[in-house]
Amino acid sequence: MLYGATPNPEATFPETTPVETAPRLSFLDATILGVVEGITEFLPVSSTGHLILINNLLDLNGEQALRSKNGEILWVIPPSPENPEGVPLTSKLAANTYTIVIQAGAIGAVAFLYYSTILTILSGLLGRSTEGIRLFRNLIIAFCPAVAAGLLLEDWIDKYLFSVSTVVTALIVGGVLMLAMDWWWKRSASNTSELGTKKDLEPFQMTVLQSRFIGVMQCFALCPGSSRSMMTIVGGNLAGLSPAKAAEFSFLLGLPILTGAAIYKGYQNGGAMIAAYGWPQITWGCLIAAISAGFSVRWLVSYLNKHGLALFGIYRILLAIVVIAFLR
Repeated sequence: MLYGATPNPEATFPETTPVETAPRLSFLDATILGVVEGITEFLPVSSTGHLILINNLLDLNGEQALRSKNGEILWVIPPSPENPEGVPLTSKLAANTYTIVIQAGAIGAVAFLYYSTILTILSGLLGRSTEGIRLFRNLIIAFCPAVAAGLLLEDWIDKYLFSVSTVVTALIVGGVLMLAMDWWWKRSASNTSELGTKKDLEPFQMTVLQSRFIGVMQCFALCPGSSRSMMTIVGGNLAGLSPAKAAEFSFLLGLPILTGAAIYKGYQNGGAMIAAYGWPQITWGCLIAAISAGFSVRWLVSYLNKHGLALFGIYRILLAIVVIAFLR
């Protein structure tokens, strides 16, 4: 939430800390971020990694404390006797919050495209669908490990891992992993998964162990650049889902995870972000993210039904090479 400035900001804010007027996010910037979020959120290429790179290109990663138009410092946490310096809003913090909040658009797109599956889950909760209640159980089991790890490691991740170097490393490692998984899935002579179950299961047919395994795999996606979708698809493959079914499970699993992240970040820093960027840009970014996510999800399922994961592994490695070359 946003707090106003004190009557004399310099009296409670270190004089050596640079301060600048809050940047106005243009509609072009909002459009770019919305398109990148929508396209990459459900592809196994890391939406967070792409948005960190885009924020750098758009010069939205400044560490200076920001002021509103009338000159007041924008506080995330205002100065207090226990914390005299407080926590001011920075360009980087506002941009990071924005890129998480506009996930609401991608969430809405998946909810619309998979509304029949969501209705099946609701029927299961009412005791009318065995398939629905088993799918709900599997989603909850896969959901919990990443949420617990995220809450425990959030501050450490924000402080040490939100960097271009981390993203580049994770892109390369993830690219190699996806190429290996593509090779394994296509060439495995056995008709059983690594967890001992027939391949090409439906998501509701997975066991508690398999669902928990996918949840643990998702924990690795907390590293920017690794991709929640990638880890879910890889985990789903090892558990016995085809790439396309694993992707659909990832979409459904993303609904509670992304919703929780958007609400949590919005509660923490939303007021300050709104003061920095304004409601029109936030709303526009969500709309663009929803439209682009809808196309992305449809395309991914169609592609994975006919092809494998190799394309995404190659893309991740090539993107990392381009970023390295650009930074030199």
